Amino acid sequence: MLLHIPAILDADQVRSMRAALQAAPWADGRETVGAQGARVKRNLQLSEASPLRQELGAQVLAALARNPLYHAAVLPLRTLLPRFNRYEGGGHYGFHVDGAVMALPGGGQLRSDVSCTLFLCDPEDYEGGELVISDTYGEHEVKLPAGDLIIYPSSSLHQVQPVTRGERLAAFFWVQSLVRDERRRRLLLELDRSIQTLTHTGADPAAVLQLTGVYHNLLRDWSET
Repeated sequence: MLLHIPAILDADQVRSMRAALQAAPWADGRETVGAQGARVKRNLQLSEASPLRQELGAQVLAALARNPLYHAAVLPLRTLLPRFNRYEGGGHYGFHVDGAVMALPGGGQLRSDVSCTLFLCDPEDYEGGELVISDTYGEHEVKLPAGDLIIYPSSSLHQVQPVTRGERLAAFFWVQSLVRDERRRRLLLELDRSIQTLTHTGADPAAVLQLTGVYHNLLRDWSET
């Protein structure tokens, strides 16, 4: 499921985050990938241990916690603290697939079910830099307003095209969902949105209650903890 979630961050939050990132020390992005990824990755990232990454990552997680559409679509169980990257001067990241299992700080592991990119620059601020996601329906180019989020299956082949003018700043992270199967997550989201619409339009309360029960029983059957 490829889903655009607008306004995770407001303009003031984006402005503050960008100001902090402008003054940050950046490291070679190849430090955080294996040999295969390093061959096609040319960008900059905040250091894994950077206090600024901890601070800004916590702000992103707090903003996500306030967004009902994000939770309905992703059904998060575990989330890797967001990382931050910067593309400029031809920087790019060729086609790749994200790692399936990632280490969590302090121990434990996360299975990457959902990949997330939170844009921190507006499309007119830079040229190039489109996130290209390949699936069975072809290739989809994504370039969103600052503060908006794109989510997509971590199993997807994807790339970031070269940035030829300006700079592209973004936060990115991975989520292990309560529901591993992408098709089931999509069905649950469609059912949840239908229930919300019926509730807001004054549909028969008994029918809405019955559908709500179906939703939770499916989630109970399909969830993994």
